[in-house]
Amino acid sequence: MMENLQVAEYRRITVTPIAGSLGAEIAGADDPLDLADLDDEQVAEIRAAWLAHLVVFFRGQGHLTNETYLGFAKRLGQPVEYPFVRGFDGFPEIIAVAKLPHETVNFGGIWHSDTTYLGEPPAATMLLAREIPPAGGDTMYANQYAAYNTLSDGLKAVLDGLRGVASSALADVSKTREDRIKDAGDPDANRVLEASHPVVRTHPETGRPALYVNIAHTARFDGWTDAESKPLLQFLFEHQVKPEFTVRFAWEPGSLALWDNRCVQHNPVNDYHGFRREMHRITLAGDTPK
Repeated sequence: MMENLQVAEYRRITVTPIAGSLGAEIAGADDPLDLADLDDEQVAEIRAAWLAHLVVFFRGQGHLTNETYLGFAKRLGQPVEYPFVRGFDGFPEIIAVAKLPHETVNFGGIWHSDTTYLGEPPAATMLLAREIPPAGGDTMYANQYAAYNTLSDGLKAVLDGLRGVASSALADVSKTREDRIKDAGDPDANRVLEASHPVVRTHPETGRPALYVNIAHTARFDGWTDAESKPLLQFLFEHQVKPEFTVRFAWEPGSLALWDNRCVQHNPVNDYHGFRREMHRITLAGDTPK
């Protein structure tokens, strides 16, 4: 059975769920919400809504500058730099996630949790839409609490004792970074990063279990061969993005998304060839998955 979303009372914001499993749009309770000018109560309510709905969306934030965008991020956590693409001058924590009209591959265009090949993957990711194609370019998100909770008790017992090895070098995701690395890559962009994490992690703030493997980065189970790992991983990769676990968000210029990388996967849909799409991304520091 799918779990019900937490219902909360909000005084300073409105929270409108947009799918049954996860996702909500946040707006101001009385006036338009300006993420550059929030008081502490609004920040606390945004954080509560984010933890309850896993990914939250804000419209009409195109006025944010690099400085005020980073300022909003700092109200929620500690921005960190991405290991493969340099950020903007003066704002190294903000990177451009772009696909140009002549390109056919989009950055990160595969289901994944961000940078799970790090020992401490980010807790959260933020995207601010700067330029959007006339149609297409949506992003899909998947609830990994629900993915775990709907497994059988027998499979849960197996997974609870396993760790997954995540690598930055898997071919299907590596090719999605190539264009941006050529534009603004780190000099050490060809290095391989690996980390071992629990296949089922416990969220450090909610205490809830979430499935924590992903097709982009998880290469094998720790202590297993690739061949031994492949059948079970393939089942999990298909299971964890079933339609009933997902929400699909249609961007507008100035839309901003904030998602919980500890219990959410995402996939930017690559259906807008011939048009430019540019987003600005910030990730917030996380902890060692347990």
